[in-house]
Amino acid sequence: MIDLYTAATPNGHKVSIALEEMGVPYHLHVVDLSAGEQKTPFFVNLCPNGRIPVIVDRSESDFAVFESGAILIYLAEKTGLFLPTDAKGRSLVMQWLMFQMGGVGPMMGQANVFFRYFPEKIPAAIDRYQGECRRLFGVLDRHLADHAYLAGDYSIADMANWAWVRTHRWSGVSLDEFAHLKRWRDDIRARPAVQRGLLAPPSTVDLTRDGDSAAQKFSEDARKMVETGQSKPRNTG
Repeated sequence: MIDLYTAATPNGHKVSIALEEMGVPYHLHVVDLSAGEQKTPFFVNLCPNGRIPVIVDRSESDFAVFESGAILIYLAEKTGLFLPTDAKGRSLVMQWLMFQMGGVGPMMGQANVFFRYFPEKIPAAIDRYQGECRRLFGVLDRHLADHAYLAGDYSIADMANWAWVRTHRWSGVSLDEFAHLKRWRDDIRARPAVQRGLLAPPSTVDLTRDGDSAAQKFSEDARKMVETGQSKPRNTG
């Protein structure tokens, strides 16, 4: 049994989607980021960085794993699913997983901060991070023109990138010019396990769109945490 400590963010959903896809039993613990539960001594004992998600593998003497990418690799190796064992296949998955961890996630996260949450609008910062998101989307789109998935068969690399790309509107970036990326997004969104993973936990706001009162409240709550220097509910981990 896996204990999953998480919240409704892209990094959180990466792991819940993986658990659903792999058919691994887990117990969901929803972490209230706005209340600072990720900074409590109990949580920091599991994750020294004070970020979601974290898993605790009860079958391995309560072994805790933090950092979403590390969790995906751990689960894939534990189950033998969604990560090839041959050197070339494994490397391809790792390359695209690192692409998300080092590029897509950080750039979209910063776009969210400056486009949505920062108390003052800084056009240069917004343009910088939205522009980098478009560049990264272009990399994905060109690759997906000739590939159904990022690294051969559907893998943890797809789960990781998809959980972020699906929220592109929240970062203020359109996918209209990226037809292959849109096809990939829609194909993965149709998977039943992905749909279940997005409900663990469900978000209070739909990050795939904006403009309603829930989106406004979410942004206001996040802005308060930016102003007070707390961890943002944007997408940490």
